[in-house]
Amino acid sequence: MNIHPFRHKRRLALAASALALATVTALSGCAAGSSTDASATGGTDTATPVAGGTLKLAFWDDQQGCIDPNQVYWIESRSIDRQIADSLTDQDPNTGKIVPWLATSWTANDNATQFTFTLRDGVTFSDGEKFDATAVKTAYDATYALGAKSLLGVSYLAGYDSTTVIDPTHVQVNFKTPNSAFLQATSTTTLAILAPATYQQTPEARCAGNIIGSGAFTLDNYTAAKSAHLTKRTGYAWASSLVKNQGDAYLDAIDVTYIKEDSVRNGELTSGQIDIAWPRLPISDADQQVLKAAGDTIQSRALPGISYVLTSNVTAGHPLSDTLVRQALQKSIDRGTYASTIFWGDYPVVKSPVESTTPFAADESSLLAFDPTGAKALLDQAGWTVGSDGYRYKDGQKLTLSEPLTTSGAGDQLLQDQLKQVGIDLELEVVTTAQYTQKTGAGDYDLVGTYYTRADPSVLGSVFDQALTKAPTAVNSQDAATAAIVSADFAKGLQTTDDTARAAAYSDLQKTLITEGVTFPVYERLQLAGVSPKVHGFAFTSEGFLRANDIWLEQ
Repeated sequence: MNIHPFRHKRRLALAASALALATVTALSGCAAGSSTDASATGGTDTATPVAGGTLKLAFWDDQQGCIDPNQVYWIESRSIDRQIADSLTDQDPNTGKIVPWLATSWTANDNATQFTFTLRDGVTFSDGEKFDATAVKTAYDATYALGAKSLLGVSYLAGYDSTTVIDPTHVQVNFKTPNSAFLQATSTTTLAILAPATYQQTPEARCAGNIIGSGAFTLDNYTAAKSAHLTKRTGYAWASSLVKNQGDAYLDAIDVTYIKEDSVRNGELTSGQIDIAWPRLPISDADQQVLKAAGDTIQSRALPGISYVLTSNVTAGHPLSDTLVRQALQKSIDRGTYASTIFWGDYPVVKSPVESTTPFAADESSLLAFDPTGAKALLDQAGWTVGSDGYRYKDGQKLTLSEPLTTSGAGDQLLQDQLKQVGIDLELEVVTTAQYTQKTGAGDYDLVGTYYTRADPSVLGSVFDQALTKAPTAVNSQDAATAAIVSADFAKGLQTTDDTARAAAYSDLQKTLITEGVTFPVYERLQLAGVSPKVHGFAFTSEGFLRANDIWLEQ
């Protein structure tokens, strides 16, 4: 898959120097300074809910300009989609377990090529159309047909063959090749089921808001990068089993706006003009204190999927084609100092290429230990000697690693300083978005940053498996031998629904990505929101999106 949709988000995440996050995560513990009154699945608030009112929610931006859940990759848009479109299953953010939603039960064959779902009866879309097996088939066929227009759907439906209607309440999804990750995919907004009438619209019309779902809210209007308005749907009675409120939403409506300036967004929260401030950049420690002093809380969850990583270019002629240099680079990154400097002292240190909230995430801290002495020894062994300027040289060439980026921030500069300590020159090449695309596509780089949000370890294959994607993160990051190992581990993880076997395969994959220098984990990613004290029942989904079913407002 193309890494383009994700790169600009990473650069924005490093654009300020004094950033701090408050975190309360179900699977990775707590960080200092966090404040919360809700669990990921619905909260601990014991007050009696009150119906009515409009929730005012402000996101940072809407750079993709699309609201169709089957097409969109933009995290903020997927939070909106979760309110208007339901999925066959849901995923418990505390355990990663897949639980019933529009499907009441399911079975899968041993090699994960056939999944059969029993569907909930009595569900309707907001246009009155009945949800049934035909609706599921229409949705999955149409999403698969989107191809590259659904960058997430391409990987979620990898190997898709067909969907068979058995009867109105039973449907079978078939794959040409094993895809054990499909069950988790059925819990995502990407594979949400829209009304069959929706799929008569063009993909462009659907992106613009011509979508009909079965969710607790309906989409009244959507203007890209400006606003969206959702209204409660009367008669909703098929919420996920993770939701406390199994009936109509408490809120009458949700108003969404986009405020790019953090100080303005935070100011509107403290003044009561909005109820939730949902940033892309982390809320600084100073701003957190201001929000808390005003009575607001900071809600946070580690985003599952690939942590922020640097990915290597090991093709001929590049310094990282040498295994010793890659191993030295892995030892040169002081991840603990990075976390405490760019964020704060108790900020969680990355332990793997995947986030701690990802099922089957392994603690690979020992492989990521900071060891500058070991790094220097490896560079000596590789023939790179220290020059008078402190950098290393070989055959008259400085050991320079180029990293193209659209914005250079404090995190990039800290990494640059860390690598300089062992003699590596990290060249931060600030370019335009168009230039970035050209450079990465042409392999004109040594390191490139990426990440990917998905609550399943198969996300690693989506970015690094050459058998699945031709993205630079896969094609340029591995020699033939390593690529064969990565593909084999990824295939093992997809070929069985047995959790023990999947855990072993993905553990091996995580180790390979680190030891072979395919990727260099830098930090964990956290999603947070500033929430007004009048908001009750705030909850994150497993993938860090908003779930509004249980939210109610003090009147």
